[in-house]
Amino acid sequence: MKPVWGEITAREINHAVAGLWVKGNSETVLKGLSTDSRTVRPGELFWALKGDRYDGHDFVRQAADRGVAGVVVNRDFVRTQTFELMLAAGLPLIVVAVADTLKALGDLACWWRHRHSLRVVAVTGSAGKTTTKEMIGSILEQTHRILRNPGNFNNLIGLPLSLLMAGPEHQVAVLEMGMNRRGEIGRLTEIADPDLGVITNVGHAHLEGLGDIRNVARAKAEMVEKISTGATVVLNGDDALLMETASRFREDVVTFGFGLENKVRATEIRSHKSGGVSFHLHGGGGVWPVRLRVHGRHNVMNALAASAAVFALGGSGAQVVDGLTRFKGVKGRFTLIELQNGATLVDDTYNANPDSLRAALTAVSELSGREGRVILGIGEMLELGSESEDAHRDAGRTAARIGAHRLLAIGPHAALVVASAVEAGMHRDQAEVVRDHGDMVARIMGDLKPGDIVLIKGSRRMALDQVVAGVVRLST
Repeated sequence: MKPVWGEITAREINHAVAGLWVKGNSETVLKGLSTDSRTVRPGELFWALKGDRYDGHDFVRQAADRGVAGVVVNRDFVRTQTFELMLAAGLPLIVVAVADTLKALGDLACWWRHRHSLRVVAVTGSAGKTTTKEMIGSILEQTHRILRNPGNFNNLIGLPLSLLMAGPEHQVAVLEMGMNRRGEIGRLTEIADPDLGVITNVGHAHLEGLGDIRNVARAKAEMVEKISTGATVVLNGDDALLMETASRFREDVVTFGFGLENKVRATEIRSHKSGGVSFHLHGGGGVWPVRLRVHGRHNVMNALAASAAVFALGGSGAQVVDGLTRFKGVKGRFTLIELQNGATLVDDTYNANPDSLRAALTAVSELSGREGRVILGIGEMLELGSESEDAHRDAGRTAARIGAHRLLAIGPHAALVVASAVEAGMHRDQAEVVRDHGDMVARIMGDLKPGDIVLIKGSRRMALDQVVAGVVRLST
């Protein structure tokens, strides 16, 4: 029997995680699962997770007061005075104790995944993984019922919660996997047990936790190391470091990229100022003309990754082309917003690392053509460790190289970005540090003309989506 919320019992959950039954009626039916005591609903199971900055066990009583059916806690919690007081209060709760609630959550998700007739596609990489995931979904949803992990549900908490959304109606799960330290991709691969795994690239991201790009490659290649023998692996064949690292674990892979040796590749790439980018897709036993609605050569590479995945699953060229044509992009990832004064705002605020910033600057340069002016609002790139200064210097140099009309930088390394741009040839009056979001919005609006292209990009914690919202609001 396939597990379904509203039908599954506490006994089945306890068996799946090899838990220690503490109290309650094991035949109680559970309506769902939540790790947030603020939003957990009556009849659900509250899963108490312990993180670096919080401990869900501190909120078990709060969850109980909200009417949860039960709680899953670490075993040491049941020996605390807090738990004894809860028992004394006679709360009608199921209590399951495990050695580690985070590991148990992953174990439950893996158990759940294997009790559904579900093919799983997993996507990771330093850049492009969300767009690639969504492109794969856009192609497959024409013929299948798709489950995708929403937003940033791509970590050791979010991915299991996503898998636990699977129901009997789902045929394929397309899951993004993120990480910031070694071991995470390996564990996520164990949990999801993908039938097909995609690695988009290896780049300069999460260096603060990993040290250097070779460690990033090793961390990403954990997918290849841990994936089942019968599964298919799809890799960026143009990424030499990825190919070298992954080959230690497997050589029978499907490759995509611009190089002639790749099994899935693109030729005749053309950017269209009127909208999107076109190319000829080679793969699936033929050559297929594709016109994407999204811009940039980097999105062609994402489309190749998605195409290679679907071809490996048995999809046709016509299906791939139709799905890619339908794809409208992902909010905050090089999303074009036409302003009422005739300028174009490019919202690329979801995140940033040196490789994705370089790709965005190249794409916006191609988009502007020879006529349009480029205005850049650049925020800090975080989690780069010892490479942070070099990365921000390169950002300034690239801004100058593409001939940007204006550079506005914000964050701890903003002065370095500006100085590097000036050293690379940008006029001093064109590059400056801004104080805050409001200051950036004001300076953009004070210089905005019809035909301008404005790119806003930075790491997610820089919250540059507020700049996008400000520019849009003042442009109406």
